[in-house]
Amino acid sequence: MPGRVVAVSVSHRKGVVKHNVAEALLKVGQGLEGDAHAEGGRRQVSLLALESIEKMRAQGATVNPGDFAENITTQGLAVEALPLGTRLRVGPEAELVITQIGKACHKGCAIRDLVGDCIMPREGVFAQVVKGGLVRPGDAIEVLDVPGGSAHSE
Repeated sequence: MPGRVVAVSVSHRKGVVKHNVAEALLKVGQGLEGDAHAEGGRRQVSLLALESIEKMRAQGATVNPGDFAENITTQGLAVEALPLGTRLRVGPEAELVITQIGKACHKGCAIRDLVGDCIMPREGVFAQVVKGGLVRPGDAIEVLDVPGGSAHSE
């Protein structure tokens, strides 16, 4: 059973909370059009599960999708548990490959400063766009292939 996209978020500057948008275009080799991180490399798109955000809410943080600077907030898919190289379909046509799990929290992290912790370094994942397309809240997100041969199909 596929997960779903809860929110799509972009920002024009790095290191700030992202704002939610109705839709965005995933561009091959770049990331989400209009986002400060859409410049190629291994971390073109960031993903974080809503379930991870809810852990921070349980600690008393008033946080929402995009507040951890993630581009795509998911639900029903434990993105942090997927291995590197996992291929995902997002929406009807876009495809991503997971390239990094977690990251070092940068100095001046607004969430860490606010609540004393940030879940993104432990549970956020990063991906490259290998097939472009529009992504919207409500879209399905599903695992197409996991390194080692496991595949999930429609």
